[in-house]
Amino acid sequence: MDARDLGVLTDLPGIKNKASLKLFKQQELHRSKLLASYRNMVTIVNQMVNSGASMRCFLKGVDNSSILQYSNSSLNSTDVGDGGGIPAFTFRSISSFEELAEELIHMFILELNLKRLLVIEFISIINEDVQKDNELCWLDELYSGEFDDLSKCNLYSTEACAPLLPNIKGRKPGKLKLQAEHQPDEDVLQVYLTTWLADVNMDKCRVDEIFTSVAEEMNVTLV
Repeated sequence: MDARDLGVLTDLPGIKNKASLKLFKQQELHRSKLLASYRNMVTIVNQMVNSGASMRCFLKGVDNSSILQYSNSSLNSTDVGDGGGIPAFTFRSISSFEELAEELIHMFILELNLKRLLVIEFISIINEDVQKDNELCWLDELYSGEFDDLSKCNLYSTEACAPLLPNIKGRKPGKLKLQAEHQPDEDVLQVYLTTWLADVNMDKCRVDEIFTSVAEEMNVTLV
């Protein structure tokens, strides 16, 4: 606030301190909301991973029983998880659905990791009049249990004891500045926001193709 021209308000006693305090409180509120949104994204991606890995239906129980029972895990090495050969789909096999799910989930995982980088940058922005003791970097846990959640979607390396570095789909990870920039200029912030909104790791045409193919096979409408 010290560098801003407040015009006719300049001479009001305590105006800059009042404004700085209000901006700081708003910043803390939005920081909390952003972190909560990121945590929800991690949860949703993990749910997608679990769903993609649970498409198969295995038989369980006694073979000569008149009642069929099913399980998500195989109890017999010869059971391929097709529900005992029940024709659930017309054209595609379960394995082809698994491949489509894996392709789709991979996009979301890459995008989640990129957004984690942006979240660190956004929540690290500080009020110029307030000193921040705890500086965030890529190796920090953003919320309690985050690294456990990232491990479930293969975004955390137990060997390196660190989250995997973000990258763009089809490209190899490059060097990453692990320390956040606490006072980025307006141009940099514009790039961050554009990157966030663009979902750069999501091939939206391919996503539409996958949804259309699955919808036709299952005779449902996916919105």
